[in-house]
Amino acid sequence: MSVALMVVDSRFDLLKPVRSQMGLVLMESYWITDLPQRMWQGVAGQFGSRTELIAENEKLKTEALLLQGRLQKLAALTEQNVRLRELLNSSALVNEKVEVAELIGVDPNPFTHRILINKGERDGVFLGQPVLDARGLMGQVVELMPYTSRVLLLTDTTHSIPVQVNRNGLRAIASGTGNPERLELRHVADTADIKEGDLLVSSGMGQRFPAGYPVATVNEVIHDSGQPFAIVRAIPTAALNRSRYMLLVFSDRRTPEERATEAAIAQEEADRQGAGHTPPAATPAPPHAAQPAPGTAPAAAPTTASPAPAQPAAAPAQPRRQ
Repeated sequence: MSVALMVVDSRFDLLKPVRSQMGLVLMESYWITDLPQRMWQGVAGQFGSRTELIAENEKLKTEALLLQGRLQKLAALTEQNVRLRELLNSSALVNEKVEVAELIGVDPNPFTHRILINKGERDGVFLGQPVLDARGLMGQVVELMPYTSRVLLLTDTTHSIPVQVNRNGLRAIASGTGNPERLELRHVADTADIKEGDLLVSSGMGQRFPAGYPVATVNEVIHDSGQPFAIVRAIPTAALNRSRYMLLVFSDRRTPEERATEAAIAQEEADRQGAGHTPPAATPAPPHAAQPAPGTAPAAAPTTASPAPAQPAAAPAQPRRQ
């Protein structure tokens, strides 16, 4: 019977509806018999996936923390790059020789404004050397060590700098107030031509700071008719509390007298060298001096090397002709 059913199923299509109905009935039994296995796999998958998710979550948290740290470092490097570019751009505008220094310490005393930089006497730093950042003057070197130096900032109460108004050249003295965001101009006449927004630059007086560097911007001018001097306050252009990199300016430290003396010595040397080269150019002068004296020409002829042999040669020829 089985063989007959197989032959009929292979030769004819009569059993196809029966086979499809039997497959539909058996499908339910397959699903019921497979239900425990699928339930076990589902439960195991739930517990397994939860463990894997927890582990993956921890891994992602660690990676996110590392990436955030790198991002913060990248942001710091980006800001540092921006500051260095500003510093390089400012150094390109400076005519004097400059050297980049880095801030490595701040004086903990709240009543003094001093910083420590990583350049010292071995690097050519000298006392009184001007220090500036990308925006303007910061201060000057007041203490030297072999590999480090201390810089006194403009806002220290013991520091003063001669300045002038960039608009009209009015000169004044800017003194520190102990506030890193404020300078005061001393003894400015109440009728002086100065107003808010004026840029104060170094005047070069005193031969300490080179002239023309930005120092501060006037932000307050108070006139009092009962006082001979006006109250003028200014904000430093340099970022005294934020700059990490700065420039050491190697300007000419000679006094005007020394410069004049050295210039005079150089001029004398040039004159001596010029005088040393003039005699070779004046050697043809003696022949020209002998020509204006025709009466002395016979006596001058023997003094020369060429005419002297010619005359003795002509003297013996005459007796032979006789």
